[in-house]
Amino acid sequence: MDDLDLLKQDWKKQEKNLPHLSYDELYGLIWKRSSSIVRWIFIISLVEFGLATLLNIFLADDEYWSEIKKYDLTEYTIAVYIISYAFTFYFIYRFYRNYRAINSTDSAVVLMKNIIRTRKTVKYYIAYVLISTAVVFMTTIVLMLRQHALTQTGDSDMAFDTTNWILFIGGILLILIVLLGLIWLIYRLVYGILLRRLNKNYKELKKLEME
Repeated sequence: MDDLDLLKQDWKKQEKNLPHLSYDELYGLIWKRSSSIVRWIFIISLVEFGLATLLNIFLADDEYWSEIKKYDLTEYTIAVYIISYAFTFYFIYRFYRNYRAINSTDSAVVLMKNIIRTRKTVKYYIAYVLISTAVVFMTTIVLMLRQHALTQTGDSDMAFDTTNWILFIGGILLILIVLLGLIWLIYRLVYGILLRRLNKNYKELKKLEME
């Protein structure tokens, strides 16, 4: 008999002396952990919304709106704000609903469904942030270039050659990729940890149901 077999036997002897939790006790522990995680997702979304609102208020000074007006983007910017806040409120509401649903869960099967629903909501939210950021960024650049071209005349027009346009578009795309990468990393760090814990709870519930 080798050392590994001896270790396994020793562990089995120790395992017999460990306290064994009942089904209800294990379910209760997993339920509490899941409820806490979903609550934190809701809280983080509120903090994120609050910080974004304060940043918008701080940055949107008279100089900012003067530049927006210069490029004839006032209505577009207001529309972006309205749509952005509407979607953000919707996801915050969904996070709150997920939290309430888990709190009122009374069975492992329902809890598993709520965990899956919560994970999907977070993933949809991250996808929305990334896609909307890319769309707004590119649309703003195009509208600014269009307005700049319309207001220029004669030799001062945007007479870029092919090389300049390639460099310009490449630079814009590089900035966008870096921006989206940073956003993805931040969300991956903040929400990713919570999602991994939720997934662990889901696997434990599934194992509990199979035993």
